[in-house]
Amino acid sequence: MKKVMLFLAVAIVFIQNVLHAQHKTENVVIVTLDGMRWQEVFKGVDAALLANKEFTRDSGFIAEKFTAPTPEASRAKLFPFLWSTIQQNGRLYGNRLYENDMNVANPYNFSYPGYNEIFTGYPDTAVNSNDKIKNKNENVLGFLNKQKGFTGKVAAFTTWDVFPYILNKWKSGIYVNADTDTLHFNNAALSLINDMQFLTAQPLNVRPDIFTYTAAREYMKAYKPRVLYIAFDETDDFAHSGLYDQYLKSAHAEDAMIHDLWNYIQSSPNYKNKTTLIVTCDHGRGDVNKENWRSHGTRIPESSQIWMAVMGPDITPEGEVKKPMQIYQDQIAATIAQLLGFTFTANHPVGKPIQQLFQK
Repeated sequence: MKKVMLFLAVAIVFIQNVLHAQHKTENVVIVTLDGMRWQEVFKGVDAALLANKEFTRDSGFIAEKFTAPTPEASRAKLFPFLWSTIQQNGRLYGNRLYENDMNVANPYNFSYPGYNEIFTGYPDTAVNSNDKIKNKNENVLGFLNKQKGFTGKVAAFTTWDVFPYILNKWKSGIYVNADTDTLHFNNAALSLINDMQFLTAQPLNVRPDIFTYTAAREYMKAYKPRVLYIAFDETDDFAHSGLYDQYLKSAHAEDAMIHDLWNYIQSSPNYKNKTTLIVTCDHGRGDVNKENWRSHGTRIPESSQIWMAVMGPDITPEGEVKKPMQIYQDQIAATIAQLLGFTFTANHPVGKPIQQLFQK
């Protein structure tokens, strides 16, 4: 019996060492595009919304810039980074034309519940408003911040000013810079961005996404976080305003920012070939009734439909995943932890990792 136990112990250590040797992800970057529909991500410009003058005032520019004879060509013009680099080197989930379904698990289909679900892995029905309430649920960013080698190396840059509460920065201990929070850093680039964010116009009453992005990028260059979250907001705001052309322009710009970020990642010895990128959204929008594209929530069931793009050294390239399956938003938190070699545990239930993502 002692020999058997010794053999099992040695075998377990050997397997753990093999798995550790195979594990290449050392950093994770998560980017969210608020309320970005899967329909545009996978099918490109919606012809019905483009033709509707109430929603698309700049239809000529949009048609020239982003439309094409096929949905595949249109989506590639709208999201060139997703449909080149990530398609070639990673995976894209959520094209419902192939029954590759991804949904939120919470019943509400709006922002705070969605972001809570992404980062806590728990579709808590008590999280049912967008109010600035400190989230009682433990999130994976705070969990990682407590792990050896990650303390002080987890940060979030967000356009929406509710994120300090969603991520409960007071409890999780992570750095959260939201909306026009002052950038208190002895760094020339961050000081310049700080000046610009306070001097610029705010058409959507929050700082433009470009300042959220550039602040995150320069912070990444200067302070080398192991886990970085960037939350864009303009797509949702323009959609609620019924401005389809501006919604598309912002989506295209955010794709370009993600491309720029990946270029930096692949140029830095700290990040190159050891960083996994996750791009997703908090909720979908209406589509069955085209008028509902502006909105989301319980009364619009299809607004539970979301998508995700993933690329990194532990992800076998599969491109657009066309296998029928059902995955949920509450699986993302545990997936983030597993990518870094951890099992996310919290003071509440946590969704299981997306195991298909790790299959060769």
